[in-house]
Amino acid sequence: MLDLVIDARPASLSPGFGVRRILPFRLRRMLGPFIFMDHAGPVNLPPEQLPTLDVLPHPHIGLSTVSYLFGGQVTHRDSLGVEQIIRPGEVNWMTAGSGIAHSERFEDPTALAGGALEMIQTWVALPEADEESVPAFTNYQPHELPIFTDNGVWMRLIAGDAFGLKNGVKTHSPLFYLHVVLQLGARFGLPQGHRERGAYIAKGSVEVSGQTYSAGQLLVFKPGIDPVIVAREASTLMLLGGEPLGERFIWWNFVSSRRDRIEQAKADWQAGRIALPPTDNAEFVPLPQDRSRPASSPAPEPLS
Repeated sequence: MLDLVIDARPASLSPGFGVRRILPFRLRRMLGPFIFMDHAGPVNLPPEQLPTLDVLPHPHIGLSTVSYLFGGQVTHRDSLGVEQIIRPGEVNWMTAGSGIAHSERFEDPTALAGGALEMIQTWVALPEADEESVPAFTNYQPHELPIFTDNGVWMRLIAGDAFGLKNGVKTHSPLFYLHVVLQLGARFGLPQGHRERGAYIAKGSVEVSGQTYSAGQLLVFKPGIDPVIVAREASTLMLLGGEPLGERFIWWNFVSSRRDRIEQAKADWQAGRIALPPTDNAEFVPLPQDRSRPASSPAPEPLS
């Protein structure tokens, strides 16, 4: 029933900001169009230490970033001049396309108000026809995202289509992305009609086919099966997947179907041809230097 279980690994977005990285994984580079997944937090810090979490302006191409918070808040600024405070339950979808830079700041002392900072960040690779699309950013409010509740199950559709639910979040290929909360003993399944499907356990533990799985694990299911997921305690899941797009290359924050396009993106960032956010341009993350690395060495750590 399960094709693979991926355990989250420690990674870092900034000197003070550790995360759990789920995708990409050496045995599973993508799940549907999803090529990157991080789980940050929960983070509890005094207000004076919040700047240590800041992720400075950095570039992307060939993908959409999707930011979804469980708690706290973060300020997004990008090359388009967008400045958006991201709060729990919203969907913040930034399409990099031909190239964009953005920052994530924790400058507001109330950023941890109402609970610890905790967020899920994913990247969705773009179809080849959209890899050079015009960059865009859209914030979707919670009331725009359908919710379903039944027998110990609460779920919100973040994007795509699943279980007959749809919303207005603009996507570029067939996919599904859900936030699911299960009470003890609740039983749940996977949406049908998608070739690749997975469930990330953000909190709690669940049972599948008599085996228990815990927080920090991504369960990747075989195609064409209809599993039953049983909550062994109150649990939070992120369900995601969709149609595969074909091979993608990833280096640092760049994703493309062509290696030469990634080399061009490196040169563009090095030469300042990707604009910085107009209201956050005093500092930025420089291009990692890898001239001394053999070709088989891993790429530098991606930033969200």
